[in-house]
Amino acid sequence: MKVAELTLITGGNSKPSSDLYQILTAALAGGVSQIILREKHLDSAHLLAFASRMRNITHQYQAKLIIHSQADIAKAVNADGVHLASSDISEIPAMRNWLNAPNMSLSTSCHNLEELQASHQYGADFAMLSPVFPTQSHPNAPALGLETFKKIADASPLPIIALGGIDSDNRPLLKGFGVATIRAILEAKKPKQAAQALLSV
Repeated sequence: MKVAELTLITGGNSKPSSDLYQILTAALAGGVSQIILREKHLDSAHLLAFASRMRNITHQYQAKLIIHSQADIAKAVNADGVHLASSDISEIPAMRNWLNAPNMSLSTSCHNLEELQASHQYGADFAMLSPVFPTQSHPNAPALGLETFKKIADASPLPIIALGGIDSDNRPLLKGFGVATIRAILEAKKPKQAAQALLSV
């Protein structure tokens, strides 16, 4: 399958605010083609409300909405997919069976070729390979580096999205790959322009 060129992953420590909706809407206007809601701090009710609102916004921009981990929320809002941590790769077949939605993707976070191969074996549609560069999200995780990332990506049985420390400065080094980011857009003063910069390679 063809992966999204630019994915924005959310993830914060507070309830969704009007500011966050404005940021996400601006990011979509700037060219973000896929949003992954990764809001572990929210209870199911708040996540459902957030996801429902984001489903409407992503539809307006013809972008995809993916829910991290919680298949029930994804099903409730008719999301485009569910994204799983590497520790949950083996749950893919059961989750796909429960969702009973052929058009809904299941993707995984991977950090090496073994996890990519396992994801493929269990039926994932695509994977995120990380961290490419050092990242604040996982400060203790050793970065793959560009050469190792490309070597693993070339050997991957699944389509790959690059994740980890990606910004407008190093984006040109990943030409040909879809990329995902968090802070480069969420913490930008102008999220629309930040998204556009990540696409202009």
